[in-house]
Amino acid sequence: MTEPSLTLLGRKTGLPASPDAAVLETVPNPHPGSLYLVRFTAPEFTSLCPITGQPDFAHLVIDYVPDRSLVESKSLKLYLGSYRNHGAFHEDCTLAIAKRLVDALEPQWLRIGGYWYPRGGMPIDVFYQTDAPPTGLWLPDQGVPSYRGRG
Repeated sequence: MTEPSLTLLGRKTGLPASPDAAVLETVPNPHPGSLYLVRFTAPEFTSLCPITGQPDFAHLVIDYVPDRSLVESKSLKLYLGSYRNHGAFHEDCTLAIAKRLVDALEPQWLRIGGYWYPRGGMPIDVFYQTDAPPTGLWLPDQGVPSYRGRG
């Protein structure tokens, strides 16, 4: 297994100016051929409404089954943070993140749950997965309850 060429880990690194400018780095999967799930949870994800410029907030849950590569977590944090000043609708943010991860990782399987907090009094949840989960995969619930407001 060759050592990855990581440019972000172990260095002081600012947020990328945009999602397009962000670098997603990968490392070799130390257990190729094993069926297991990797979960990243970003409960404080932020982006901007592309029309009003007001902040939008979401709780993201990203699950994937690795093939040859794992995403390096610092690069993922910086990539997600790059949306802080990026204007896009909830659906666009959620699917763009999923597709960028699929392109970088070529996982066996990936799903994302974007649990967006209310805008205009209505929460919007966005879900995407690449295919049916692999047979035999232990797939826990994403653990984010439906939005119920204060009641």
